[in-house]
Amino acid sequence: MFKPIRWNTFIRDFIRIQIGFLLFGLAITLMIRGNLGTSAWAVLEVALAPKLHISIGTMTVVMGFMVLSGALLMREKLGWGTLANILSIGPWEDFWLWIIPSIKNNLPLQIGMLLLSIFLMGLASAIYIGVDAGAGPRDSMMLAIKRITGISIRAARAIIEVTVVSIGWWLGGPAGVGTVIYALLVGPSVQWGFKIFKVQPHKPMEPEVFAGIEGGAE
Repeated sequence: MFKPIRWNTFIRDFIRIQIGFLLFGLAITLMIRGNLGTSAWAVLEVALAPKLHISIGTMTVVMGFMVLSGALLMREKLGWGTLANILSIGPWEDFWLWIIPSIKNNLPLQIGMLLLSIFLMGLASAIYIGVDAGAGPRDSMMLAIKRITGISIRAARAIIEVTVVSIGWWLGGPAGVGTVIYALLVGPSVQWGFKIFKVQPHKPMEPEVFAGIEGGAE
């Protein structure tokens, strides 16, 4: 199911969603440059990028389209924000990777980068999911699992992260102690972000939205 575009708020929503993507790309970059271990998806994408001779950001885009197919099979609601997520986070990631240097042999700074990245990940997820233009492919998968099984967002996220990081580690990705810390804290961080921004995924469609669909709105 695809969400109709709310044209009256599209510019505001687009700006807000891009802020979320910018922060998300920054969060991923901080983990990569901190060299303590990355998020599950980054472990996999960093492992695959050199094998395919493409940038990490480009690999993120490719992976996004692959995960999107899974979310579609689980009948998760998608929208223009889903496509924007796939096409935006990778370029933001490459931008921040170009700016932020790799940090090694500075444990306090590396730990700070890791914790900041997890904090930003929760905020970024809540910001762009809160636009309600369709969650990103990875978040769509998380929300679909929550919807189908009834488990918490925290548990759904954990299931996905453990599966992906196992594959990424097997392929030689940068898994480390930071990956474990991320896996333990990202679920609570996203849930906290939802509470801060009062995000309610899968809320009932409002009457005017049904009217828009019946009127042929995209």
